[in-house]
Amino acid sequence: MEYVSAFAVYFIIWWITLFAVLPIGMRTQAEDNVVVPGSVESAPARFRGLRVVALTTLISAFIYVVWYIADVYFGIGIDSLPRMVPDFG
Repeated sequence: MEYVSAFAVYFIIWWITLFAVLPIGMRTQAEDNVVVPGSVESAPARFRGLRVVALTTLISAFIYVVWYIADVYFGIGIDSLPRMVPDFG
């Protein structure tokens, strides 16, 4: 696999994982009873950017390694999925 393709796959896995990790452990301003004037009550009470990025990177690296091992060593990859396109030929 070329480096650009490997990075593209990891990048897609990272972004999907980011949206799964974002709500983990988030507390809203309404839950903490500290609503900043001018913001909505459902806004996060504390910014956890470094924690979210680190957790996303660890989880997506694990998913990527599992995918890489399945693809390289066992031959289970995108090409092994069944094709859902009708054959007109």
